[in-house]
Amino acid sequence: MENRSFLQDWRRLGSRQVATNGIELRVVDHGQGPPVVFCHGFPELGFSWRHQVFALAAAGFRTLTPDMRGYGGSSRPARIEDYDIVTLCADLVGLLDEAGLDEAVFVGHDWGASVVWQLAMLHPDRVRAVAGLSVPATPRSAAPPLSILRSRLGDAFYMCWFQEPGVADAALAADVRRTLQRDGVVSATDLAYSEDSADAVPEWLEADEFDYYVDTFTATGFTGGLNYYRNLDRNWHLTADLAGATIDVPSLFIAGSTDPVIRFTPTTKMAAVLTDLRATIILDGAGHWIQQERATEVDAALLEFLGGLD
Repeated sequence: MENRSFLQDWRRLGSRQVATNGIELRVVDHGQGPPVVFCHGFPELGFSWRHQVFALAAAGFRTLTPDMRGYGGSSRPARIEDYDIVTLCADLVGLLDEAGLDEAVFVGHDWGASVVWQLAMLHPDRVRAVAGLSVPATPRSAAPPLSILRSRLGDAFYMCWFQEPGVADAALAADVRRTLQRDGVVSATDLAYSEDSADAVPEWLEADEFDYYVDTFTATGFTGGLNYYRNLDRNWHLTADLAGATIDVPSLFIAGSTDPVIRFTPTTKMAAVLTDLRATIILDGAGHWIQQERATEVDAALLEFLGGLD
């Protein structure tokens, strides 16, 4: 991957506000050809897909990349209930409608992966193919997920710590730069100041790109993204009718070998959900922020996957 900033190139693309499902999403629409929608995770922005947007547009695809609900230039509703999985998927269906598209390939990372896997079950007629990064597709759990997470990983585990409104919000926002330097957040104590990392920038980001994230989350806070986690159990109840459902469109999974997510969400059960899994790619030595950290390899994997669609 070329080591240069993509910030100015990204800004030159511009964006538009798309009215969908009672909110607005800020969307970057770039390229022409078969459509691909990119969905980011926590705590990221549509900008996290910059490498893939330019690579796919250059290869003849139309890319649509929103700041997801609760992030960046998109609407940030106040109610926790406004971030459940059914609502998040309806946002994306509305995005397709606004763009005049019957269907698209959906690519998601982290929470975006969870959303696109569910979208392929809830709205299979709108999903041409689906790729998830870092978070594998899994069968429905036997019980609400928070009870399982607490019993296995404890109340200090980050998804559990995120549940109380206002607590993690304040801790993460107290020093946005420090928060975004972390590879992963598991408790408030992990945000303690360190002289060694005071000015550190993740190696896969240029300084101005990192500042873009810091400036954006300083302005918006983290509550919108945290509200995704606060709907974990609600999502389980809302999707009861999907028990035993499968995803039958072509699918792809990519993760890093050191990503902690695939340690507590193993990939071994994907075959029970994905009936047309074209490839599982584990990039050796890569971490969680894979589409930025290992952009060239992710670009190549996505282009091969897209090229193999009928």
